[in-house]
Amino acid sequence: MSDPESGTGHDTSGGPGERGRPITLLIADDHPVVRDGLSGMFAPDPDFEVLGEAGDGAEAIRLARALKPDVILMDLRMPGMDGLAAITELTRQAIPSHVLVLTTYDTDTYVLPAIEAGATGYLLKDAPRAELLRAVRAAANGQAMLAPSVATKLMSRVRTPEAEPLSQRELEVLELVAAGTTNREAAAKLFISQATVKTHLLNIYTKLGVGDRAAAVAEAFNRGLLTPGTTDRRG
Repeated sequence: MSDPESGTGHDTSGGPGERGRPITLLIADDHPVVRDGLSGMFAPDPDFEVLGEAGDGAEAIRLARALKPDVILMDLRMPGMDGLAAITELTRQAIPSHVLVLTTYDTDTYVLPAIEAGATGYLLKDAPRAELLRAVRAAANGQAMLAPSVATKLMSRVRTPEAEPLSQRELEVLELVAAGTTNREAAAKLFISQATVKTHLLNIYTKLGVGDRAAAVAEAFNRGLLTPGTTDRRG
């Protein structure tokens, strides 16, 4: 590995992967076994060199400044500073490394904010080795590489007009529904009539593009409107 204080992650022999210079990497993930597995995946290939490993976003930023890797493989959910905050800070500091998100999550809650923050690509951890290597090569050259499910979500978002947001009362009704309450119980908790609860539910279905309670709850979790914490508090 390169000396973190010398900033020798890059040389001047050409672009990454050109004229024998390997693509340099920094791996940021809070699970040591994942970091070890990824390092082992790249080790046999002379086209790649892992310069360092980070266990959280703050360490990733520090090492990125010191090592200047071509590509940072970034997990999103990490303790302390998470991956999204790290990507945002890397962009703010104009650190030239390209970030390739490598995570288990492909919901709108994670995908869109990561790309908007400055990530070059977004892959899932179940991607085959060959796909990961292609993605790293693409990222090193500033080219986007997206998991198929992520690309589908982005295309859908572009083609679908922005939906009207749920009102505060509609969110309250949805939280109660997610916690398993009946319309009668929701009405009692919110001091409204059952008819009003039904009206709110119909509005929720329309705004989320679904047809029933279960689908509304699932879509709300997918969009990040609900989290396990909110439903626990209502239950």
